[in-house]
Amino acid sequence: MDVKTIMVVGAGQMGSGIAQVCAVAGYQVFLYDISEAQLDKGIANIEKGLARQVEKGKMTAVDKDAALARLARSTDLHAAAEADLVIEAVVENMDVKTKLFAELDALARPETILASNTSSLPITEIAAATKRPEKVIGMHFMNPVPVMKLVEIIRGLATADDVYETIEAVARKLGKVPVEVNDFPGFISNRVLMPMINEAIYALYEGVATKEAIDEVMKLGMNHPMGPLTLADFIGLDTCLYIMETLHEGFGDDKYRPCPLLRKYVKAGWLGRKTGRGFYTYE
Repeated sequence: MDVKTIMVVGAGQMGSGIAQVCAVAGYQVFLYDISEAQLDKGIANIEKGLARQVEKGKMTAVDKDAALARLARSTDLHAAAEADLVIEAVVENMDVKTKLFAELDALARPETILASNTSSLPITEIAAATKRPEKVIGMHFMNPVPVMKLVEIIRGLATADDVYETIEAVARKLGKVPVEVNDFPGFISNRVLMPMINEAIYALYEGVATKEAIDEVMKLGMNHPMGPLTLADFIGLDTCLYIMETLHEGFGDDKYRPCPLLRKYVKAGWLGRKTGRGFYTYE
């Protein structure tokens, strides 16, 4: 299938980043959100990101303007009828996603591919909410989307080979490196990353070391670009908790049990950078 028009559902940090790279790659893009305020914020983030690329000499002002011209905003989900590919980037909640995919299934053309940017939830279960499970696939981008090269492409139980091939080609056109992953909780990225973050939180909880010491050990000893507690704040502690709960439920193994300190911080509303406080305090 030849993809020319992409609809991105959700104008948050991930959705706006996905919309940006799609527009830069030459696709016509609809960026959808139920909130005009969130759309304003998402578009502003895209404009800021593109302006930064121009300042760094990685893009011309003409190319920036052309990318923005390919980007349309929408608060009407019916725009899905014009898309060849819909990429969902809403909250990491199965009920929300399955309800959305059922709506998209009714609105999109029969040949349209429906992709989820879920970081941990089963693609097979999301696909079951539609009448086109063979055209549903996972397309998990990394944050921040314009910078990070990886896209995990997750096949559901029914995902057709030609759908996988189309999404792999789209990822490459976006300048990303696609990696095929089967449909298991957390896929690869979060199945490996989140238990490491959770163990770092346990080390803090048990008083093994300070948060600064834990992060320094992983940065200087393991050559990680940022420490696990700093990274957790960047991802969002609520997202970390949700993924750990998904892993714990999906595998039924206590090694995935979320640390009580993580639960306490989330209940306190200390979610990391986005709320100004997590393991660290942010201005």
